Amino acid sequence: MTALEALNEAVLDCHRCPRLVAWREQVAREKRAAYRDETYWGRPMQGFGDPAARVLILGLAPAAHGGNRTGRIFTGDRSGDFLFASLHRTGFANQAESISRDDGLELRGAYIVAAVRCAPPANLPTPQERDNCAEWLEREVALLPELHVVVCLGGFAWESALRLRAALGGGAVPRPKPKFGHEALAEGEPWPLLGCFHPSQQNTFTGKLTPPMMDAVFARARALAWGA
Repeated sequence: MTALEALNEAVLDCHRCPRLVAWREQVAREKRAAYRDETYWGRPMQGFGDPAARVLILGLAPAAHGGNRTGRIFTGDRSGDFLFASLHRTGFANQAESISRDDGLELRGAYIVAAVRCAPPANLPTPQERDNCAEWLEREVALLPELHVVVCLGGFAWESALRLRAALGGGAVPRPKPKFGHEALAEGEPWPLLGCFHPSQQNTFTGKLTPPMMDAVFARARALAWGA
């Protein structure tokens, strides 16, 4: 077992946030009617992807009936459908959809992780819950030595990535903080941050985030990571 695999096993035993533990388990028991015959994951979310990734994709937290159901980040929900279709178009994924942990999806040159590992009520983790999860994020990213850029899906991920960068040797969080925005770039060590609107239904259904917009972010991430 590699160090990365061992870490992803260890995270499954995390109970640091009582509110999140209660919520993830309640959702797994009560289920959504459409998934009533499925066994929900109902545990913390592991990272997923290529251990030699040059691009890290950082999300907010697993969806209650997406990752918290399927056991893989961005798998089984509309946000994931939008994300993985873009990753496939831009050459980071071998297929355009993610349905379950064993559906054959593989990432190439990319790794996906959430800033908060458990599904939060209303998709809103507290600052304390983010901080409780920070150690897992720091330890996992430290085991991805080939990273060249972090794509931050939304403002929460952007804030978490600024703190992550500081924790991993990049110095203090800059003041004033770099502002999040779609295709915003925050240079710095050990790698730059690239902003992307989160592929939530609120953004994709209203046209705030379109497929070409997301594809452009990943095309830019590829250029930053490989110098192409």
